Amino acid sequence: MGDQRTVLVPDGLEGERVDAAIARLFGLSRTRAAELASAGEVEVNSTTVGKSHRVSAGDTLEVAIPSAPSSPSLEVVAEPVPGMRVVHDDADIVVVDKPVGVAAHPSVGWSGPNVLAGLKAAGYRISTSGPSERRGIVSRLDVGTSGLMVVCKSERAYTLLKRAFKERQVEKTYHTLVQGLPDPLSGTIDAPVGRHPGHEYKFAVMDSGKPAVTHYELLEAFRHASLLQVRLETGRTHQIRVHMAAVRHPCVGDPLYGADPALARRLGLQRQWLHAVGLGLTHPGSGEWVTFHSGYPQDLQTALERL
Repeated sequence: MGDQRTVLVPDGLEGERVDAAIARLFGLSRTRAAELASAGEVEVNSTTVGKSHRVSAGDTLEVAIPSAPSSPSLEVVAEPVPGMRVVHDDADIVVVDKPVGVAAHPSVGWSGPNVLAGLKAAGYRISTSGPSERRGIVSRLDVGTSGLMVVCKSERAYTLLKRAFKERQVEKTYHTLVQGLPDPLSGTIDAPVGRHPGHEYKFAVMDSGKPAVTHYELLEAFRHASLLQVRLETGRTHQIRVHMAAVRHPCVGDPLYGADPALARRLGLQRQWLHAVGLGLTHPGSGEWVTFHSGYPQDLQTALERL
C-alpha cells in the first residue's frame, strides 16, 4: 500500500522539471523524487511522465508514494558482550570500556552486539526517558572505536549529562595514531562537519556542517606515523577521523577516510587506531568532578610495538 497524493502545480514552479517540483511540493529529496518518476509513479494530467518532464502552472500532478517498509524492532534484547568492562557503577551512571566491534545501542542495519544489550544481560537497569533503544545514551562511540563511554541510569543523570555534553562541559580525551607527522605538532582544527553528499555513511568538512572543534598534541613520533592526544570540544559523528583526514593525516587503519591499507596490514590493524582513553565529568549525583581512564586494547598496543 502507498500514499496517493494529488496537487495543482503553482505558478512559481512553471517550467520546472517534475522531479524538482515533486521534491518542493511533497518534501522529498530530489533523488527520491527522480526514483518515483523513473518507477512510473508520477502522472501529470493523468499521463505517466519521466523525471525530466517539465511542468506547467495549473497541471494536475499525481504521485504514488509507497509506504515505507516497517522497521524491525529496536528493543534492547539482553546479550552478553565479551570483553566489555564496567569501569564504574553507581546509582546514577555506569561507565564502560567498550571493545571494538560493539555499537552504543541497537539501530537499523546493525545486527552486532551493543552496549545497552550487554549491560542488560549483566543485570543493569537503565531507567531514563527517551527512545527505548537509546535509553540512557548521552554520547556514543563509533563501532570501530574502543574506549570509555558513560551510560545514565537515572533520570537526573540523563538530564544533567545531556546538557553537559551539549554545553561542552565534559572532558573527552582520545589517543589516535595518524599517518605522517602533523605540522604544527600541536594545534586546533576548527572546521564544520556534515554528512558527505555522495556517501550515506561518510562525513566531511563542509560549510553547511555543524561546528566541530578538535584539539591535538603530539605524544610520540614514529617513522611513518604519529601518536596524538586529542581533546574534543564537540562530539560530531566521525569527528576525529574527518578532521585528521582533512589535514592529510588520516587515522591509521581508516581507509574510509583515506588511510593507506598497506600500513594497517603491516601493523596487523583491522580498524582505525583510535581509543577513548579519558573521560572527565561533573558527577550528576555528588556534583564532584570525576575522571576515568582506559588503557590500550591489545590490537592497538601491538600496532605501536610493531612501529
